[in-house]
Amino acid sequence: MTDAVLGFLAGDALVGIVAFQAVVLLVVLSNAVLLARPGRDRAGAPTPLVSLLVPARNEEANVGGCVRSLLAQTYPHLEVVVLDDRSEDGTRAILERERAAATAAGDDRLVVRSGEEPPAGWTGKNWACHQLALAARGEVLLFADADTVFVDPDAVGGIVRALQASRADLLSGLPRQLLGTPGEALLVPMVYWALLSFTPLALARVWRRAPIARAVGQLMAFRRDAYEAIGGHAAVRGSVVDDIDLARSVASARLAWHLLDATSIVTCRMYRSGREAAAGFARNLFAAFGSAILPFAFVWGWLAYAVLGPVAVGALHLAWPARVPVEPGWLLATIALSVAHWALVYGRLRLPIWIALLYPVTFAAFLAVAIRSFLDGVRRQTTWKGRALERPPTRWI
Repeated sequence: MTDAVLGFLAGDALVGIVAFQAVVLLVVLSNAVLLARPGRDRAGAPTPLVSLLVPARNEEANVGGCVRSLLAQTYPHLEVVVLDDRSEDGTRAILERERAAATAAGDDRLVVRSGEEPPAGWTGKNWACHQLALAARGEVLLFADADTVFVDPDAVGGIVRALQASRADLLSGLPRQLLGTPGEALLVPMVYWALLSFTPLALARVWRRAPIARAVGQLMAFRRDAYEAIGGHAAVRGSVVDDIDLARSVASARLAWHLLDATSIVTCRMYRSGREAAAGFARNLFAAFGSAILPFAFVWGWLAYAVLGPVAVGALHLAWPARVPVEPGWLLATIALSVAHWALVYGRLRLPIWIALLYPVTFAAFLAVAIRSFLDGVRRQTTWKGRALERPPTRWI
């Protein structure tokens, strides 16, 4: 029995994995082309009022740099509204200091608001964004996380022009991810790998359906009428993955969503350590599957088989060549295709390409995070930034 299983894994299984990897590579290639890019400045282009909305809870390490980058924007019609979401650190003091400095310089675009404690049924971030939307005056609502930095002074202009050119109702940007520690370098880039590998943007152009809709909460630009039409953050008030659920709401309403390559205009350091990254992703992964056990198990089981299977077969062949004979062409093809599409994603989104060579380690580490996310979800035990998160009940499908 063992020999039969090993023979299958070293033979027919590799052929199937090569076919799967080839399809994934084609998706990545098409997505690399179809990602929207920041629009170029042109005379006479409309400049609607943009409300740049930033929820901030316990962000003293990030919020000062974020706010200064927002106030350095050259877009002519801009208001910056930051909500201090009942922070327990120095966030509010930093915001007041930045507002005083801006006012002294004659810049009145920065508004600092105090958040209220979320009502029952709301997650903290969704409630904060809801309050921000109510305070906003703009025709375009641009939500940005407090750990983003708008490194290009024309970033807002580029986003608005891309929103107009794409005729999107929701344009979600992919910032350049900054990786400060080895743990971050292993875990954080895989989010982009999964996004570009399994979100067929070509299909999304012609088939506007919720299952394939995606967004990244670090940077989301809505046309105000579209945001209000889907019910805004109130419609996803209890969601742990509000960005994905908002994108699905847009698609369900037959409105248009697009992804923007924002790596040249916005940066983000999502987490400050590998431990923090693992905790953050564990909070979201199972919820991204709607807390459905069988789809979650199938996807992660299949990916483990397709990503780690060839590596395991190669290791077994090196250890016991007589017992695990392998057709070297198929084995090399699976590994070459894996390296190719991981490297393509990383290179396209300005991540260090050398990390792609460690893809089995990255995937194994993320698989451990997925298992943790599942266990936390089943136990419905999750906290974030000092607040308990209410998990939806698990379901089989």
